[in-house]
Amino acid sequence: MLRFVFATLPRWALGTLMLLGVAINIANVIGRYAFGYALFWAEEVMVFITIWGVFIGIAAISYNGDHLNMDLFSAAIRGPWRAILNGFVAAAMIACCGFVVLQSFQVVTLFVQAKQVSVSAGIPKAIPHAALLTGFALAALAVVVRIRSYLTGKF
Repeated sequence: MLRFVFATLPRWALGTLMLLGVAINIANVIGRYAFGYALFWAEEVMVFITIWGVFIGIAAISYNGDHLNMDLFSAAIRGPWRAILNGFVAAAMIACCGFVVLQSFQVVTLFVQAKQVSVSAGIPKAIPHAALLTGFALAALAVVVRIRSYLTGKF
């Protein structure tokens, strides 16, 4: 069940968002060159789709332990010191994700209160900014759920 929530579901969402972005782009090209009418909101919506895709992908990356690692020296550490180092890395990830979640929550709340919308598409600005909140919250949860894998370095 956890694998479905943190790995499979985000990948499906990423695929769906990618197909949606491609469909919007194709519709925009056809509209522009076949009918002389461009979808004025297309670029903005595709950027928002990309933002959501990136931050939803963070959950799957964190769950699988596929994020970037600077392990030039840490790969040589063995025994209990390796678990201690990995514990610090996991704690740092959770702390950083938690900090971003708190900051993002404040920004999204401000956008909701101000009722700001995007220039072209008129989409509430809280929606694209909520991608950071959602992505980093899911990433923190994924690290917590897979803490044993993070401590041992085995995914």
